[in-house]
Amino acid sequence: MAYVDGFVLPVPKKNVDAYLQIARKAGKVWKEHGAIEYRECVGEDLKMKMGLPFTRLARTKPTETVVFSWIVYKSRAHRDRINGKVMKDPRLAKMMDPKKMPFNVKRMAFGGFEIKVDL
Repeated sequence: MAYVDGFVLPVPKKNVDAYLQIARKAGKVWKEHGAIEYRECVGEDLKMKMGLPFTRLARTKPTETVVFSWIVYKSRAHRDRINGKVMKDPRLAKMMDPKKMPFNVKRMAFGGFEIKVDL
């Protein structure tokens, strides 16, 4: 079954364009190393009255929005191989200085997920 790395992170609204610039470059690296899909989504309709809104989940400030993103792989083993290559790729290393990121890396939530339903 396919495997997904998922991410939820608060990003200052003023930094969304800078974040997306990095995301486009990073996405190309992941795809070149074999990721099936790479998506970055910026919150647009986040004022939900039912359930737990992403803004509350991510503890956003009024000046922030939520980015929801994911990377799809063929399997967990495929993901592990690709991430091993990506983490050694010098193009990514140049972008990943936590001090230069347009968001607080410590507030990013992420994890690996098995796809159980794929319609």
